[in-house]
Amino acid sequence: MNDTEPEQDLNLTETPDLQLSVIIPARNEERSLSVCLNSLLSQSEPGFALGKQWELIIVNDDSTDNTRAIAAQAAADHEGVIVLDAPPLDLSSSGGFTGKSNACWTGAQAARGRHLLFTDADTVHETNDISRSLREAEKHEAVLLSYSPRQIVTGFWQHAVMPLVFSELASVYPPKQVNDPTRRLAAANGQFILVERDAYFSVGGHRAVGKSVLEDVALAHNIKRGPRIIRLRYAPEALATRMYWTTSEMIEGWTKNLALLFPKPVALALWRILDILLFFGLPLIAYSLYWLQPWQRSVILLIWVRTLWRFYSRVARSNFPAFDVAISILGIPLFVYLLLRSVIYHRVKHTVVWKGRNYTTST
Repeated sequence: MNDTEPEQDLNLTETPDLQLSVIIPARNEERSLSVCLNSLLSQSEPGFALGKQWELIIVNDDSTDNTRAIAAQAAADHEGVIVLDAPPLDLSSSGGFTGKSNACWTGAQAARGRHLLFTDADTVHETNDISRSLREAEKHEAVLLSYSPRQIVTGFWQHAVMPLVFSELASVYPPKQVNDPTRRLAAANGQFILVERDAYFSVGGHRAVGKSVLEDVALAHNIKRGPRIIRLRYAPEALATRMYWTTSEMIEGWTKNLALLFPKPVALALWRILDILLFFGLPLIAYSLYWLQPWQRSVILLIWVRTLWRFYSRVARSNFPAFDVAISILGIPLFVYLLLRSVIYHRVKHTVVWKGRNYTTST
């Protein structure tokens, strides 16, 4: 076993009446954790009581703010809430874990439920969503069920850029193909991953994908190779999340992920540059070249309308509000910058930064 792995033995014995263990990895999440915990602690469906049918495990990942104190207060106030500290992390090139995988693996080993739900500290859960997710997984015979939450965004750049990112995710990882057991494509959203305990440990859980910066997708691949059924869908009725509070956080976060999420990020950047050139360039050509015949202007404008239709039809897949979709064309310069920045950090510098830690990448 790698020296960076938690030292405690695997807890492979489940508690018969415990249906679920909810595991929250948390590093410097004092802004979000209280709201997340309140949304989980208010889950009050009859027959699904905290401490009896499910437990809540918060794993403090070497936080330097009030994260652990907030978690400890929740544990003091509620039966069934457990607070753990993730083991020290080895950030050398030979290290076996990223911070999040280290925290998730720590929580999984202590968990006693028949199902494990990994959810981020910046999520907000609707009433009874976790009990309904168990029933949904059972209905579809899914060993792993993952939700894509409704995204809470603030500031112009988040409103303009986030729809571009999520529309491309919907194109690269269409849920219909992810959910098809005959296809190899697999994906999951780390903000909400419900997985059967036995299946999770049978593939090594987060320990097996510990070095991956994109641990959620890697875990989904391992589970589906079983072969097992996985299910991914957009679930705004179940939960929401605020991924980033500032533009600088968004830049750091997508720099960490984009080059891994998209198979051809440079080509994608070039296509989006073409979109913005056609979007603004075609009307300029149509009305600035005085010598064009009316039919020629009409042809150019028809091409422009076709460009708009293609672009906005694609961005609409993001499931963002109409206003955000409408202004997303203005977010293309920053989106292109993020794609190229991610490629440089992964393929040239071979390092990315997230939450104060530097991770060596092998891309």
